[in-house]
Amino acid sequence: MQRGTFHEAINMGAIWKLPVIYVCENNQYQQWIPQSRMTKVTSVRDMAPSYGIPGESVDGQDVVAVSQVARDAIERAHTGQGPTLIECVTYRFHGHNLGDLHEYRDKEEVAYWVNELDPIQLLGTYLMERKQLSEDEDAAIQSAAVAEIRAAVAFAEASPFPADAEIVTDVFTAPDGAAR
Repeated sequence: MQRGTFHEAINMGAIWKLPVIYVCENNQYQQWIPQSRMTKVTSVRDMAPSYGIPGESVDGQDVVAVSQVARDAIERAHTGQGPTLIECVTYRFHGHNLGDLHEYRDKEEVAYWVNELDPIQLLGTYLMERKQLSEDEDAAIQSAAVAEIRAAVAFAEASPFPADAEIVTDVFTAPDGAAR
């Protein structure tokens, strides 16, 4: 949210009244610093009026709530009402990148989000409470997902590295010969 391209894209969508839905996963951190220390406006939704478009903020851990907000934005887009900015307030369970040990975050804070607000667990509970999913079905889905991930990792690890010539495969080359 601190990048010019973010603001430029929203501004152009608003000016041209494009049927675009901008989704910002607000994980409450700007790389390694809490968002509240980087900007006075901590709600991304509050930026939407400055572009003349609707902004919505939703609990990004609540799949059902996100779905409803998205449906409303899709309806606006389909009816020619232009873009919507959706802020999904969520949390980054891991560091900003592979080498980030996320020592700047309180371990209790991370544990709370992981153990109490995991969107997959919350959705499972939601569906089970409504008798739309049984514990056995949930276990089978989780088991199948783990098996699929393990198979994908095994395939990737067993696959050869691509040839050096592949580095330019699917890269657009401009008329001046520059890869883009």
